[in-house]
Parts: sequence; structure tokens; C-alpha cells
Amino acid sequence: MGHREDLLEGAKRCLLEKGYARTTARDIVAVSGTNLASIGYHYGSKEALLNLAFIKVTEEWGDLLTNEPESAVAGEDGSRAPLDQFLETWERVIGSYERTRSVWQLQMEVISRIDTDPELQKALAGPQREGRNGLAENMLGIDPETEPEKARVAGLFCQALLAGVMVQWMMDRDSAPSAQDLTEGLKAVLAGRERATAPDDALERNREGEEPGLRDHDSTADGSATGSS
Repeated sequence: MGHREDLLEGAKRCLLEKGYARTTARDIVAVSGTNLASIGYHYGSKEALLNLAFIKVTEEWGDLLTNEPESAVAGEDGSRAPLDQFLETWERVIGSYERTRSVWQLQMEVISRIDTDPELQKALAGPQREGRNGLAENMLGIDPETEPEKARVAGLFCQALLAGVMVQWMMDRDSAPSAQDLTEGLKAVLAGRERATAPDDALERNREGEEPGLRDHDSTADGSATGSS
């Protein structure tokens, strides 16, 4: 590898070992075996290098979690039931906590910096949108190319859920949700939605069923009247 690649790998290692704020240019140089001038030459600044390194760390973490196991059972068309896919993906995410805890910690630190760091915010805007599409596809089986708007809103939901789960696991893992908890919670939300729409559906069916009955009643009445006359 050249200095550019060495610097990127060194920055990724420093982020995971020391975090964003505590990583210095000298740390990166020491780990990568390069020199301080190389950072400016290849990336412009330490911050630009760290921002790219963070994106790469996050992408690699996402790839690790979304790679489907060989045991995953698909339907005849190659698809899986959305809730099964949701459960399996969350099992991988939560199951990775111990071995990828440094990534979780790094993401929480970076989130806390975004509001006061315009350059970091700008650097993450595009990858964040792409990440949402990936979450929608991998957690719920929604194809961003064929259903872009559905993937967008589903990705927003999954991203919000992911951030919340990470916070809960880092604060109190004993009471943090399991993959099964999250799946049951989603089922409860969907069931609540079905109950909320059921009265309207029933009313509509009753209305549709009443009209023929009324017409039949009117016809019978007319026929009786004609016969009696």
C-alpha cells in the first residue's frame, strides 16, 4: 500500500482505539508509518482523513451485519418474509455488540459532534442517505430502485430504531431490547394499526352490503304492490 492507503488504515485503527476527539495527527502517523506532511498532501487535513475513515469503518460494520447467513431460507422468488428478515438482521446487529462495541461507541461520539461540526455534517450527509436505503433493503426487503419512496421512509424508521437500540445497549444492556423484542414490538404496532382501521373497513363493508338489501326490499315491495293491483 502507498501512504494514502496506509494513512486511511491508520486513521481507522486510531478511531476505534482512541475515538474521534482524542486522535491526533501524530497518532495516525505513528500507526501508519508515514509522516505528517502526507496527511496534508493526500487528504488536506486530519479532519478530512478522520471523516473518511469514519465512513469506511461504518460501511465495513454495515457489511458485516447485513451479509445474510447461508442458513437464511428464501421463498421461491428468492425473497423472505419481511418480519423474518427483520428478526434475522437484528439478531446479527445485537449479536455483534461485544465484538464491535468500539464501533458503537465511535458512532455515538460522532453523533454528539455533528451539530457543532459543519464539515463532519457535510461529509456524512450523502453516506447517511445511502445507509438508510441499505437499512430498508436489508432489514425489510424493500428495493430502493423499484420503490424509492417506500425505501426512504422505511430507512428513516430503521435508522431511528438503530440509534435508539445502540443507546439502550450502551446505557443498560440488561434491559436493552433483543431482536425478538424489536420484532414483537413491530408486530404490536402493525396490529394496532389494523385495529384502528378495522371499524372503518367494517362500516364500508356494511354500507356495501346494505345497498343490495335495500334494493331487494324495494323490488319486493314494488312487486307486491304490482301483484296486488
